[in-house]
Amino acid sequence: MALLVRRVVQLYTGLALYGLGIALQVASTLGNDPWDVLHQGLSRRFGLSIGTWIVIVGVLAMLLWIPLRQRPGVGTVSNALLVGVFADVFLAVLPHPAGLPVRWGYLLAAILVGGFATGLYIGAGLGPGPRDGLMTGLAARGHSIRVVRTGIELTVLGAGWLLGGTVGVGTLLYAVAIGPLSHLFIPKLAIKRPVPVAGPEPELEPVAS
Repeated sequence: MALLVRRVVQLYTGLALYGLGIALQVASTLGNDPWDVLHQGLSRRFGLSIGTWIVIVGVLAMLLWIPLRQRPGVGTVSNALLVGVFADVFLAVLPHPAGLPVRWGYLLAAILVGGFATGLYIGAGLGPGPRDGLMTGLAARGHSIRVVRTGIELTVLGAGWLLGGTVGVGTLLYAVAIGPLSHLFIPKLAIKRPVPVAGPEPELEPVAS
């Protein structure tokens, strides 16, 4: 029971921090990560908040799991529904970064927080995010995961840019840094499940001859 509570707490802490990372990067105005270029572009073109579009796109991504025969976990559903809420909350309360040094501070903090948050929610072992599951589901059909991820992110980046999302140095820096940061944090924050210890084998009754 204690292990489950720890996993749940780690999951929701990770999702909250992931929302903070998104808010910091958007507020920096130096360029969003590819998915948030799309979310911001949709927000600017059609209205609604960035967080609302994060939720909408996350739910649509989960629907695409059905033909891919992917099974969501509680972490998947929580990611789809809550990251956008956290992003909107932090965007509302974060001070406006005045001046380029503060904007760069926001950007660097965003990338670091995003990598740490990724390690937390994936390390909780309660299901991948809806966008990650879409990527792994397509890769499971015989495609290279690197090719699939690159293809998806370039597609959403291009669509978001055409819709008016912010692309800049932050977009490139995120793309370069998030992989190594995730590689660092995921193993360190993964919660190990206890391995059941096998009991002694029962002694066999001697068979009468």
